Amino acid sequence: MNIGHISLRERPLLLAPMEDVTDASFRFVCKEFGADVLYTEFISSDGLIRDSAKTIAKMQVYDYERPIGIQIYGHIPEAMVDAAIRAEQAGPDFIDINFGCPVNKIARRGAGSGMMREPDKMVEITRRVVEAVHLPVTVKTRLGWDEESKIIVPLAERLQDAGIAALTIHGRTRSQLYRGEADWTLIGEVKANPRMRIPIIGNGDITTPEQAREAFERYGVDGIMIGRASFGHPWIFRDVRHYLDTGELLPPMSVAERVELARRHLAKSLEVKGPRVGVLEMRRHLSSYFKGLDNFRETRLRLVTTDDPQELFGVIDYIGERWG
Repeated sequence: MNIGHISLRERPLLLAPMEDVTDASFRFVCKEFGADVLYTEFISSDGLIRDSAKTIAKMQVYDYERPIGIQIYGHIPEAMVDAAIRAEQAGPDFIDINFGCPVNKIARRGAGSGMMREPDKMVEITRRVVEAVHLPVTVKTRLGWDEESKIIVPLAERLQDAGIAALTIHGRTRSQLYRGEADWTLIGEVKANPRMRIPIIGNGDITTPEQAREAFERYGVDGIMIGRASFGHPWIFRDVRHYLDTGELLPPMSVAERVELARRHLAKSLEVKGPRVGVLEMRRHLSSYFKGLDNFRETRLRLVTTDDPQELFGVIDYIGERWG
């Protein structure tokens, strides 16, 4: 599979961009476990043109992450073009446009999946971004706004004609948010459309290696994007890849292996974010890594309240000693 000039292996696995999750330290561990393509957290076009320091910081990418895309969102064409140009200057491998985020504060303003109600404007923004940058441009979107307006099949053709290099489709409407089951049938219909020439990447409810293989075999997608299932479980990329290649399921990660992962992840977070922010932003990950351990409540509380990095390393080591 290729995204423009970017050559990927067959059946690549992509880490979905997730706000407050896919920062540089989480991307680091997902890459270790075999994610083929990474994305930044999504970046507000309004924040970029206002030169927001927090927004600009999200565009920091590292060579070991490649190929990596910077994802931008917004609803004003001129701002999206400006944001794309600035994102390109940060040195990613491609630019991704978010037309899929369903949260109210974004969609109700007409950005993210809110753009599904204005397909003409969506196509215009896409075309203008493609024309403004030299890197490949990709799009991530949904099936439609609601059950009565699943427009993805004709829309996919229009986005391709606007010049995008790949299309990721989440198998829900905006109205569904993340409820119910993802519907992959329309994703498969887009892929089966003889007019489509660009790679089609499927997204939604891939939580096991078996589901990943079924998505490739049943719906014919070129790649799979994994989002929420990677949170607290970044080794899903390793597990899926092993199953796709061998047909064998790997055993669950041991506590000792999760302890070692937590230490690497924390060290990278401290390196990238510094001691204060590095610890704060690791709390959600650390508690998820050890979910399900018996009699863990008190230790979990220490994981999410300890401020000192060395003390936190000590708590992680204690987990290995106590439950490993």
